[in-house]
Amino acid sequence: MKRATLTKLILLGLLGLAALRLYGSTAKQETAVEDVPSLVHEGDLLRIPDKSPLRRSLVIAAITEQSIAAPITLPALVEADPARLVKVTPPLAGRIVSLNKQLGDEVKAGEVLFTIDAPDMAQAGADNAKAQSALSLAQRNLARQHELAQGDIAAKRDVEQAQGDFDSAAAEAARAAARLAQLGAHGGGNASAGRITVRSPIAGRVVELSAAAGGYWNDATASLMTIADLSKVFISANAQEKDLAQLYVGQQASVKLDAWPAPVTGQVRYIGEMLDADTRTIKVRLPFDNHDGHLKPGMFAEATLLARPHNGMLVPMTAVIQSGFASRAFVEVKPWQFEPRELKLGAQIGEQVEVLSGLKSGERIVTKDGVLLND
Repeated sequence: MKRATLTKLILLGLLGLAALRLYGSTAKQETAVEDVPSLVHEGDLLRIPDKSPLRRSLVIAAITEQSIAAPITLPALVEADPARLVKVTPPLAGRIVSLNKQLGDEVKAGEVLFTIDAPDMAQAGADNAKAQSALSLAQRNLARQHELAQGDIAAKRDVEQAQGDFDSAAAEAARAAARLAQLGAHGGGNASAGRITVRSPIAGRVVELSAAAGGYWNDATASLMTIADLSKVFISANAQEKDLAQLYVGQQASVKLDAWPAPVTGQVRYIGEMLDADTRTIKVRLPFDNHDGHLKPGMFAEATLLARPHNGMLVPMTAVIQSGFASRAFVEVKPWQFEPRELKLGAQIGEQVEVLSGLKSGERIVTKDGVLLND
């Protein structure tokens, strides 16, 4: 029994000694690993040692010049074409006899929109009838005076007086007729009954209606009905003063509407001549075909315009490291040796940003995990 116990003790001692040796070897290995720094500062340079784990995580790429068209994103709004929208107002105050078109109805040019009974129209008709009668009388009198003058019966003064009366009557008749035409009598207005028939000046659709049959319309400056042709519309963007140098007629644009998922593309047709005094913005208009009616005036949109192409350098956003208020990147000056370089940045284009200064074409920079060097 004593011999067996002694044997067990010897075996336990040997096992303990082996464990101590194994622990010592592992500790030495860990110490050796810990002795290898991941990053070494050599003045302004950063060096990555051979066995540093940073060599497995850092991604380095060369930066080259390329053609860049920086996007300009502007708030926008769908608007009706002013040349295709007419606010129809009655020429005189009066009672609305009939409405021939209702809200949403399609209208052809020249179709009757509504009829209004206006007392002033009857007066205008009476004035025209009186003027036409006076003109006829003056014309007959002038002809008679010419006949008498040929027989040496009428004096020259009488002929001249008749000519003057005729000229005055003709002018008054023309004025009265023009007044009737202005009030719409030429479009079917019944002057003697005092009714005005208002017709549509353009083809389109009734988009606004502010009255009903039987109502009295006493404001001749307010529109009773609005006709709009929305087959072509404008998308108007508001550009800031600082963006003026980047805008030009014919500029390509992509417009994203809140109502529809797919963007539409177009070109700038008109850039305003004057800035809005309050907002310090200028109107940029893009025309669009709208035969399907998807673009409705008042819709909100976002227009992205591409500035004139120029040569420049783009770097991934992951390559730019913020250091306080400065932006910088790590430039490889020798294999696995890096120099921090402060950058001046321009416009962001997708996941990249333009570098205005701080880098040269062909230089290699850290494009991933550069923040690990920013200690």
